[in-house]
Amino acid sequence: MEQLYGPCNQAPAAAERSRPADLSADQRLALKGALRREAQRLGFDPVGVAAVPGSQRLALRTAALERWLTAGHQASMGWMADPRRRQIETLLPGVRSLVAVGLNYFVEAKPNAGALRVARYGWGRDYHRLIDGRLRRLGRWLEGQVPGVGWRACVDSAPLLDKAWAEEAGLGWIGKNGNLIHRRRGSWLLLGHLLTTLDLPADQPAVARCGSCSRCLSACPTQAIVEPFVVDARRCLAFHTIENRDSELPGVITAGIGTWIAGCDICQEVCPWNEQPLEASTDPDLQPRPWMLSLTLEQARSWSDAVWDERLRASAMRRIKPWMWRRNAEAIADHQRLTSTDAITDAQAEMKPMPASAPGYGEGGCLG
Repeated sequence: MEQLYGPCNQAPAAAERSRPADLSADQRLALKGALRREAQRLGFDPVGVAAVPGSQRLALRTAALERWLTAGHQASMGWMADPRRRQIETLLPGVRSLVAVGLNYFVEAKPNAGALRVARYGWGRDYHRLIDGRLRRLGRWLEGQVPGVGWRACVDSAPLLDKAWAEEAGLGWIGKNGNLIHRRRGSWLLLGHLLTTLDLPADQPAVARCGSCSRCLSACPTQAIVEPFVVDARRCLAFHTIENRDSELPGVITAGIGTWIAGCDICQEVCPWNEQPLEASTDPDLQPRPWMLSLTLEQARSWSDAVWDERLRASAMRRIKPWMWRRNAEAIADHQRLTSTDAITDAQAEMKPMPASAPGYGEGGCLG
């Protein structure tokens, strides 16, 4: 779902003219503080600002994306190669700053014992709509403060290096599992960005704090994290349960699918930064639909298109079509039939090592 320009959809020359050059450094700093408070009022926390075109780290992240694509780790996600992802100026001519925001989606609820698993980000309402709507309100607020300023709201469906820019704005660091990690929030953050032609004081980029930890690499049942910071979508449960349009899932995915019918949170659940006491969101739009905590295999295998439509209205999980839910359920049933050690070993033996990749990819993590 490509986002459109804000009300100030401007040509480059017009965007240039709209820059409020008469704001002093103190006024810009005060405006940044007010902007942060308004973003927090809309439910975003953390909030950070990055200057465009960014630091040398952004250039390294862009080069890492190129290596990731060259290695084929994007699988069938051709949109990851969109050239606009490397050139933020194409998304908003005259852009000078980027406001990165995080929406905490950690909630207290837990799945029932034995229930099929759905990735947490899909428990509530479609986060694309939630974040986009709130960012647009933030953009209109900013335009009210500085008439004529240009802005554009972006969620993760826009061709933007979203995690790299969030890291640049100080929201957190990109972990070895490809997810953005915040010191207080862990990795349970949905990201959004407001691009603007306004020149705002930038925050310091986040410092990486994974250290020598390798829990996520060890925990992945399909070895999708082929080396620190490099996630191969061809092995990722999240990719295959959400994006793979084949009628059957590969054997290696079936061997590792467990009870994950929609997405996968394993590499996040084992992260030490998610084991600390975390503040749970009380946002009603992020609370789980009860059936997502209690879905059984029998129910999922018998889903009709009508049931799918009723249960997944305004849900990000509508990306998984009705036949795909049933396909994923059949893969889980097949997994449960793999009771012998030989059968499991034979399936996992298909996971042949991939060619070594240059370290430091950082962009291109799991979808879940």
